[in-house]
Amino acid sequence: MVKLVMVWFVVINVIGYVVMSEDKNKARKRRDRVPEKTLFLLAAMGGALGVLIAMYRKRHKTRHLSFRIGIPLLLLLNALLYSYFLR
Repeated sequence: MVKLVMVWFVVINVIGYVVMSEDKNKARKRRDRVPEKTLFLLAAMGGALGVLIAMYRKRHKTRHLSFRIGIPLLLLLNALLYSYFLR
């Protein structure tokens, strides 16, 4: 169970980072974007760390209050859930 949770943690955070980065690239090129709901869903599924890192590293969605507050709150929830499953 611990290995499965660790694999999930790595995979979902890499996906969160990549999707957030790709959304930034699409925004620069004025192309179809990733819905904000999808970004929040990835964060809620355990990928909040990846989304948060990409958010500040790529300077994407940092002006949106919902992201500045919501993603760190989801990161806290993720940490609580991961710590529960890794006990």
